[in-house]
Amino acid sequence: MDAVTKKQLQIKACTVRMGVIEGVFNAKSGHPGGSLSVADILTYLYFDHMNVDPKNPKDENRDRFVLSKGHTAPALYAVLANKGFFPVSEIKNLRKPGAMLQGHPSMNRTPGVDMSTGSLGQGISTAVGMALAGKLDKKDYRVYTVLGDGEIEEGQVWEAAMFAAAKGLDNLCAVVDNNNLQIDGSIAEVNSPYPIPEKFSAFGWNVIEIYGHSFDEIDAAFKAAAEFKGKPTAIIAKTVKGKGVSFMEDQCSWHGTAPNAEQYEQAMNELKAQLAELEA
Repeated sequence: MDAVTKKQLQIKACTVRMGVIEGVFNAKSGHPGGSLSVADILTYLYFDHMNVDPKNPKDENRDRFVLSKGHTAPALYAVLANKGFFPVSEIKNLRKPGAMLQGHPSMNRTPGVDMSTGSLGQGISTAVGMALAGKLDKKDYRVYTVLGDGEIEEGQVWEAAMFAAAKGLDNLCAVVDNNNLQIDGSIAEVNSPYPIPEKFSAFGWNVIEIYGHSFDEIDAAFKAAAEFKGKPTAIIAKTVKGKGVSFMEDQCSWHGTAPNAEQYEQAMNELKAQLAELEA
């Protein structure tokens, strides 16, 4: 990836993180930790990789995206808003009654959302169905889904993984946001899904391991996934929960907690400083 593109993506990802904080603060609820950890990957997908058009969000030939870890909707909303699917001002209405942006993504309410998600394990299953449909219809679109590492403790995930491999769905790419924390502790303490790469490999997937905050590694992984034939690809992305906000980083307490006014100011000031440095 060239330096200019990387800098642009870093700037956009910082803006997305600011949107996450803005949304959960105004909602007084939400899930900032996992939203911040997946911000770089979503930024890359929507601003550099996927074939999507805000002016034609239902294009039959578009790439599809399913946020299987639906509780991290604040990150998806911030990306979609900055991409132009709806006004950025909508972010402040997160989780408000009747608002476009609810606590989990809704394909019926929100432009750019391809699948309603929330119940963990179900998102990857629908992504597998989309990928199979693409194969049957002889379409060349690709399907992407992002799962949490806590989410892959769900049995349904592995049923979907087995089916995707059995059908050779090489138009499917699943990303595991491996920040090592879930709502009440580390994934190793709660119900360890490790070793994650070996499990996906055993289920018949092509596996790529990356650091999920390096745009060079993200770029190389998704390009390799697009070129790989015969198997679906799983990208296991090592990330930091709460990435970008010092007091939220690597703290499971920020899985589903909104910042108060003082914490909001601190978080936004940190992100504004990062943005200013990137734009300098």
